[in-house]
Amino acid sequence: MPKVTAQGKTFECAIGSNLRQVLLENEIDLYNGAFKVLNCHGLGTCGTCAVKVEGEVSPVETREKIRRSLPPHSLEKDRRLSCQTKVLGDVRVTKYSGGWGEKDEVVWSPVG
Repeated sequence: MPKVTAQGKTFECAIGSNLRQVLLENEIDLYNGAFKVLNCHGLGTCGTCAVKVEGEVSPVETREKIRRSLPPHSLEKDRRLSCQTKVLGDVRVTKYSGGWGEKDEVVWSPVG
């Protein structure tokens, strides 16, 4: 079973698990500010669940690519929408500041 490390916690999940669901189930603070309530709940349309993911995950698909190509996101940044990402192996997750996680200041990293 893959291990996910985020916000100082490490936990296991099944291969192919949705990263957003895994993070929320393990009480990880995925959303910044008001976006804890104001988000698309995993539909891939708002972009507020963007995180940096290091490790083995599913490739970027069309819905995610389109959303990440629109401001305030940028395809040049190494962010993924956790709601559109499947865990395929061990991963380390970092969350950045800004409503959409688009800024460069780290909110939390794999170690805390």
